[in-house]
Amino acid sequence: MEIITLGSGCFWCTEAVYKRLNGVDSAVSGYSGGKTREPFYREVCTGKTGHAEVVQVTFDPSVVTLEELLKVFWQTHDPTTLNRQGNDVGTQYRSVIFYHHDEQKELAEKMKSELDSSGIWPDPIVTEISQFDKFWPAEDYHKDYFDTHGHEPYCNLVIKPKVEKFEKAFSGQIKK
Repeated sequence: MEIITLGSGCFWCTEAVYKRLNGVDSAVSGYSGGKTREPFYREVCTGKTGHAEVVQVTFDPSVVTLEELLKVFWQTHDPTTLNRQGNDVGTQYRSVIFYHHDEQKELAEKMKSELDSSGIWPDPIVTEISQFDKFWPAEDYHKDYFDTHGHEPYCNLVIKPKVEKFEKAFSGQIKK
């Protein structure tokens, strides 16, 4: 198994996508990249801790490659908006890849450069690529948020369309 830590806006959205990807053993919402020890949700939401909402993805590279995981990352959020995804605004919603070893860093930087020069997006990619330091799991009520709160407006308006887009684009890689 291998681990990578990814931030692409609201961790409820990111978790909902990755937990459906074949080869992913777990997708755990949490916080990374900040200065406060043992942060909690309301504190992170202020933007003062420096943490990003992230999902720590544990995956089997013999089933899903790092490149495939990163393709999902790039295609399921807007990597050109600084500290924002849709109506979620603040440094806690930044686009970030926390790499756990040099191969992850090299592939993330290579893909970012290739995508940036491809012109897919009209604006430059602002995704931060930083060395992983510490991961703090989010409070239990965040776990499987979309699956347990799918009836709520945020889930229907924001998460559901993102999951549907992912399932359409990566239909051959969805868990059965």
